Amino acid sequence: MISEVRKKATLAQEAAVAAGRLSTAQKNDALLAIANALLTRQEEILEANAVDLKNGRENGTSTSLLDRLALNSERIAGIAEGLRQIVELPDPVGEELQSIQRPNGLDIVQIRVPLGVIGMIYEARPNVTVDAAGLCLKTGNCVVLRGGSAALESNRKIVEIMRDALSGTALPQDAVQLIEDSDRASVNEMLKLNGLLDVVIPRGGASLIRNVVENATVPVIETGAGICHVFVDASANPGMAAEIAFNGKVQRPSVCNSIETLLVDASYSSEQLQALIARMAEANVEFRGCERTLALLPGTRAATEEDYATEYNDYILNVRIVDGLDEALGHIRRYGTKHSECIVTENADNAERFLHEVDAAAVYHNASTRFTDGFEFGFGAEIGISTQKLHARGPMGLPALTSTKFRIIGNGQVRG
Repeated sequence: MISEVRKKATLAQEAAVAAGRLSTAQKNDALLAIANALLTRQEEILEANAVDLKNGRENGTSTSLLDRLALNSERIAGIAEGLRQIVELPDPVGEELQSIQRPNGLDIVQIRVPLGVIGMIYEARPNVTVDAAGLCLKTGNCVVLRGGSAALESNRKIVEIMRDALSGTALPQDAVQLIEDSDRASVNEMLKLNGLLDVVIPRGGASLIRNVVENATVPVIETGAGICHVFVDASANPGMAAEIAFNGKVQRPSVCNSIETLLVDASYSSEQLQALIARMAEANVEFRGCERTLALLPGTRAATEEDYATEYNDYILNVRIVDGLDEALGHIRRYGTKHSECIVTENADNAERFLHEVDAAAVYHNASTRFTDGFEFGFGAEIGISTQKLHARGPMGLPALTSTKFRIIGNGQVRG
């Protein structure tokens, strides 16, 4: 008996032919239909989401993960707005990347084309269900979604609404598929579907991403865990440093671009650091510090190697005092995940060194790491933030979901 995973991947593959030949206008009409349907039927989504939240609380899910899972009218409106922004963005499919005229008369043109069928494996963030589908559909791809079990009811309802909306458009309903089997075996099966899935994109915690990278035979675009840092240099503007660090940790700690470690130059004002810490403490942040931090902030828990290597996604922050830029750079090289890193400084030379030497998808000078996001970069929604170096890096918008093809036009040439 054919499995759910193989059956739905096959349906997506069959729909990919039709999806790949649609015009930009047809794809945009489909995305607008989905956006409108999500708003019109938002009460159904909220009811399904309430079931997931209830189950999560009963299962002891942390507050930060419940925040990732939760939907409300404002978040649904934001999801719909993300789709509308995708509609307004240029369609990369068919874009001419280079044109070559050879001496033998051959005309060679490289253009962007859809990847085909994308397998999306992610955790308890139902907004990703829509973001991923929207980006895939705009680029002529079909998508097989496999979300976390914690968001199953929300995802079922969202995909039902999306597929219903597609029924009145030129885009096949089967372009969007949801794997409802919550057993881990369904993920492992997706990873081996060569010939049905063209690429797999994992989006979630370190263990999920590691499982996909280590076990997939289907090509993978790796999105990375976010162990992100803010380095407060000796010359940092205290008010700016406080705002950037506070925003990076407290504004939404459950996401991958929030910071996990605050690095502070030893020459930076201890009074300013204490004031910054006090403000975070008022926001219920728990601290873990190096020896010098413990001396400055009695009662703080000592940070361990494991702490520095942990993506908390919670109201927990490591604080380490360092002797200058070189030590800060060394710490980031050792513990960072090549996601997003920030320096707060008024020293132009230190800023330039940091921006040049830090190996990460996004490197900031005097701005919060929370901006590493497709919406904030002007891409509309994003399908993930790639921390690898091949194919795509950073927030992945529409161009990252395309491949290329060479079209060669001749008039009878043969190779001698």
